[in-house]
Amino acid sequence: MVTKEKKQELVDELVGLLRGAKGLYLVDYSRMTVKDSNAVRSELTKKGIKFKVAKNTLILRAMKEVGGFDIPEDKVIGQSGLALGYADPIAPAKIIREFSEKNNKLQLKAAVIEGQVFDGSQLKQISELPTREDIIAAILGSLNSPISGIVGTINAVMRDVASLVEEVAKKKAA
Repeated sequence: MVTKEKKQELVDELVGLLRGAKGLYLVDYSRMTVKDSNAVRSELTKKGIKFKVAKNTLILRAMKEVGGFDIPEDKVIGQSGLALGYADPIAPAKIIREFSEKNNKLQLKAAVIEGQVFDGSQLKQISELPTREDIIAAILGSLNSPISGIVGTINAVMRDVASLVEEVAKKKAA
């Protein structure tokens, strides 16, 4: 029997994990083997994603305490695990989708990304959203393109000036 104090400790731990999370993914891991579970955890950890398994009542209490994670209670049933994305809220979706497609043992029940609730059936759409790194690369690419155009123009002008000086030098020599 888990004591009331222990339950509160677990809720406090979940609250700590939920605070600052930009993406929360509630998954059903009931069909996973220990080997599968370890593989998923390892992949998630590589991307800086926290994974926590807890009783549904404790998950619900923690989500209510933090606020902003309005997953319908009817989704928080069965065996539940939380995948929490901090820097990149889309990264967990990509990993969950990969494992879900590979062996159909990990199922998304629901997700909350930056306050917006998604149903588990929307995993494909969520995982196809650009990651934080993709967005940064696109912004940097668009910022660099005018600069590279300017650099190319300056180089072309310098080539033209150099060839003009070379032509003038040839004419003077002749």
